[in-house]
Amino acid sequence: MRKNIKITAAAAATAALAFGLTACGTDSDPASKSETGAGADTSKALVVAASPTPHADILGFVKKNLAAKAGLKLEVKEFTDYVLPNTATETGQVDANFFQHQPYLDDFNKKNNTHLVSVGTVHLEPLGLYSKKLKELGDIKPGQTVAVPNDTTNEGRALQLLAENGLITLKAGVGTSAKLSDITDKKGLEFKELEAATVPRALNDVDAAVINGNYAIEAKLKPSDDALVLEKAEDNPYANIIAVKKGNEKDPRVEKLVKLLHSDEVKKFIEDRYQGSVIPAFGTAAKS
Repeated sequence: MRKNIKITAAAAATAALAFGLTACGTDSDPASKSETGAGADTSKALVVAASPTPHADILGFVKKNLAAKAGLKLEVKEFTDYVLPNTATETGQVDANFFQHQPYLDDFNKKNNTHLVSVGTVHLEPLGLYSKKLKELGDIKPGQTVAVPNDTTNEGRALQLLAENGLITLKAGVGTSAKLSDITDKKGLEFKELEAATVPRALNDVDAAVINGNYAIEAKLKPSDDALVLEKAEDNPYANIIAVKKGNEKDPRVEKLVKLLHSDEVKKFIEDRYQGSVIPAFGTAAKS
């Protein structure tokens, strides 16, 4: 049985402020501290913070089917927000995290003076435009409201998706850093900015919404079937990554985990489980 700890964003934020991220352990609890780097104690469990779906599910498959044979003890702690997994990794209260793409990590490091690095890509969750009121892209008309994620990288990514499909026009050259202020022609649409995790819950209140792949899956949406339009997978920079604090890239436990995540078994699990809603991003399996 997988022993994960699920932490809601509100509860975790409160815990973080009051107890210094007590959900993952306190400074006064030596057992909660992770020992990382090339000299890490490989007899200790590797603690990984992850979003519930698909990240924790993929890690759960590794834990159940592959980790023991590889000599890896793996513990998964689930978080439902996009901040605490990084702060917990920075402070050493978890050893690694699995929930984000590289542009988000770069932006987070810049804004928060953290020192996190990627040790490998795992999968892509295509961003999609969804609606409970409209059946196809052409049904979107002036006067309707579209919800988008409000964090820097995902909002830019969402606006690019809308622009590529002719729903808005953006300033030339803004790329994935686009903001609402960079829209030069809204084509009559209104926009509602929301925290990424809450966008699926707004589907009943807006005409359409751009939703991150993991949150779409958690909301029982099937991106490959339910999205009005999806991001293209080819040359997509938003593959999700395993991240650690800089200096811990050579932790033998981390190296084992990355190798297992890049295995043929995990590739098949992702393809069979998600049917195109999550796409392996590591190509061929790692070899010994």
